[in-house]
Amino acid sequence: MSSSPTDDNVSDNPPEGYVPSTTRGPYTTHNGPFYHKVTEDGFWHGVRIRQRHCNSRGITHGGMLMAFADGLLGTAVFRETKTVALTIRMNSDFLSSARPGDWLEGTARVTKATRSVVFCEAELFVGQRPVMKATGVFKLMSRHKGLEASEPAAS
Repeated sequence: MSSSPTDDNVSDNPPEGYVPSTTRGPYTTHNGPFYHKVTEDGFWHGVRIRQRHCNSRGITHGGMLMAFADGLLGTAVFRETKTVALTIRMNSDFLSSARPGDWLEGTARVTKATRSVVFCEAELFVGQRPVMKATGVFKLMSRHKGLEASEPAAS
């Protein structure tokens, strides 16, 4: 049996600058592997779409996209506030699809932060093509000691 880019046993071959994300929770780790990079303009997360990420139509499941976006939003909140936060609300606009073999990447930013609540937005892409936009509201929790500042906690 030959391997194709969509097989789970083939290398993810992330674009230059991406490194494996190793401090994810069990749910996210199970859905990965995920990668990240930090640039002058912010941060990016990425994943190579596999068959296991797809629905019966052969495109990335909306729940997978939403979980990925939630991780982006949570990372933006942590990078801005250095505080763990929980998702209160997330709104998603599905703009196009991602298919097995595609490199899905995204970034997020905080748009407003109060002492207890943070508002943010995320964008997901395959190449230059927008796949999804999301906005979120997060509740800041008590300061949590021991989190690594080099790679923020993500969902």
